[in-house]
Amino acid sequence: MEEVIFQITPQVQRLSEICVKRNKVDEELYRKFDVKRGLRDLNGKGVMAGLTNISEVYAKKVVDGEEVPCPGELFYRGYNVKDLTRGFLTEHRFGFEEITYLLLFGELPEVCGLEEFKKELGQRRTLPQNFCRDVIMKAPAENLMISLAKSVLTLYSYDDKAEDTSIPNVMRQCLNLISQFPMLSVYSYNAYNHTVGNSLFIHQPNPELSTAENILSMLRPDQKYTKIEAAVLDLALVLHMEHGGGNNSSFTTRVVTSSGTDTYSVMAAALASLKGPRHGGANIKVMQMFEDLKEKISDWEDEEKISVYLSGLLQKKEFDQSGLIYGIGHAVYSVSDPRAEIFKKFVEELAEEKGESKEFQLYMTVEKLAPKLIAKERRIYKGVNTNVDFYSGFVYRMLGLPVELYTPMFAIARIVGWSAHRLEEIVSAEKIIRPAYKNVAPRREYLSLKERTPIVE
Repeated sequence: MEEVIFQITPQVQRLSEICVKRNKVDEELYRKFDVKRGLRDLNGKGVMAGLTNISEVYAKKVVDGEEVPCPGELFYRGYNVKDLTRGFLTEHRFGFEEITYLLLFGELPEVCGLEEFKKELGQRRTLPQNFCRDVIMKAPAENLMISLAKSVLTLYSYDDKAEDTSIPNVMRQCLNLISQFPMLSVYSYNAYNHTVGNSLFIHQPNPELSTAENILSMLRPDQKYTKIEAAVLDLALVLHMEHGGGNNSSFTTRVVTSSGTDTYSVMAAALASLKGPRHGGANIKVMQMFEDLKEKISDWEDEEKISVYLSGLLQKKEFDQSGLIYGIGHAVYSVSDPRAEIFKKFVEELAEEKGESKEFQLYMTVEKLAPKLIAKERRIYKGVNTNVDFYSGFVYRMLGLPVELYTPMFAIARIVGWSAHRLEEIVSAEKIIRPAYKNVAPRREYLSLKERTPIVE
């Protein structure tokens, strides 16, 4: 009997088919009642659900009274992310901690303030006694986002003030989680990796190192890394830290926060959102798609064969038959994704160091061909462009990060944005978020059990 709970029995299959039929809403009703599916209008513009000071995704400008697409821009607390990244890169320092300060507190830190904040985060790179042994090492999951969420929820039990939603306490909890996420992610991978027959090692973080350096140090047996490796990973973290309040996981953060619940529950919900392949798992799909392409096309300079393959993707004939070219297109950006533009130069530099220039050129070829093919094959209301996920998986692979860590890497960065949104929601909002759904089911008369006939599908 114990095995039944893991089986899809004929009865479960039958009930599932009934469920699908009874839950399908007529597509025409969405148009009839002007329901904006996915909280977006037909042009892809999100429904205005709130106000924020944290970040802005800018992809359109007004010309002669009409909105027209323009090159994408991303702003953190009013600063263009291009200026922010240029600032710390030209001064040859890591940016994650500095931009974390900006997103949480609304201002860029001065020298002493930044050093104090880095020290604060460094001191919080620790876990409760035996947490790794008692929690992380127990029942490791192949999908590390599950392990990460489990760890976050379990930290609730170690916190004497877990339910305290005052700003100082929530700030403490958020700073802890920002500091702990790299440890929770890397250690979860080490635990899983051990279950498939590999050696187990646990390196302690170094409070003197940056977040990016600690990730590479904790992940590698010899704890060694190069300057360019750490710099590119740091840049990747900064570019993934925040992306407006309307993305799925940040909106989840605000929705769950508005209920008045604790920080650990909120962050576990955000992790559940990010886990989905339509959100945080996109870079894995990009990598898998390219592996499939490379298996089928030996000449990576043959644009004609690559075009045929890409068209096959759109026609649901290739890879996972989803009809998508992963890494191309974005819900908001239509001309360019500023994060991808910033990232590309450093991806090329890392590819040269790693001897992967040929594959980098393959990515460039797909980037050139895909938008043209999508425009030809599809009727689209806006242009398409390369998004940051197009490059991030390739970068993580060159850095030696296992695929299992790709989405947790996103979480390590985005916990900063989630923290900022949680704090802003607590300070500014006074009501629980409760959108409306229109019921379209017909009214029916109740029948007693004896009067009912068997369901025939």
